[in-house]
Amino acid sequence: MIDQLAFIHPHAIVENGAIIHASAHIGPFCFIGPQVEIGARTVLKSHVVVNGITSIGEDNNIYQFASIGEVNQDLKYAGEPTRVEIGHRNLIRESVTIHRGTLQGEKVTKVGNDNLLMVNAHIAHDCTIGNHCILANNATLGGHVSIDDYAIIGGMTAVHQFCHIGSYVMVGGCSGIAQDVPPFVIAQGNHATPFGLNIEGLKRHGFDRAALHVIRVAYKIIYRSGKTLDEAKTELERLAQAHQLVNTFLDFLSRSQRGIIR
Repeated sequence: MIDQLAFIHPHAIVENGAIIHASAHIGPFCFIGPQVEIGARTVLKSHVVVNGITSIGEDNNIYQFASIGEVNQDLKYAGEPTRVEIGHRNLIRESVTIHRGTLQGEKVTKVGNDNLLMVNAHIAHDCTIGNHCILANNATLGGHVSIDDYAIIGGMTAVHQFCHIGSYVMVGGCSGIAQDVPPFVIAQGNHATPFGLNIEGLKRHGFDRAALHVIRVAYKIIYRSGKTLDEAKTELERLAQAHQLVNTFLDFLSRSQRGIIR
């Protein structure tokens, strides 16, 4: 249902079946497919394509030439009813592409809340982006990539399919991510390697001295102790008994599929 109070520019095309909230704004030369839902106060500036089974939440701002919910680039995809789900308060800049999921994944590509997707960022099929993340200009995610909250991906960086980026990670520009990046870590290079902890970022987000100390200890166990990853996990489990924050590392390692950068 297209609410009669919604602003839809006369040069926009909104197909029958789309659900447009009364306070949404659809600018000139946009195309909205029949299975799209757009929430309250979301603004499509102009020349935006939203297609497929796509839901976009409230208070998003989407700039010109963005393409959301289109057919993915997986050659196995045969038109199955897969989806894109986008949360609230995201800023999606010019020429961003977000492709629908596949049957081989979770059938959905998800973007959470309060994210900044800069010019020409690409989110491939079956990716999951958390909250408060930044993808800088030309950042490219392969299929099935998962990015946890508050991560920053630098410009011109490519992330290999199935990689997992932990919370509060900072990935430097022009990097190639071929393995998982644990929480709180700074990664840089092609292929990316760890360069310590994102201490300044953690301070800006309110981590106190005690928390930073625990994170440093856990980082040293993983990267400076000379232990195998299994040995490091055992020591982290002991540390987590006294410091709950260490479970952030353990949870990440339990979900890792490609191994971590080391």
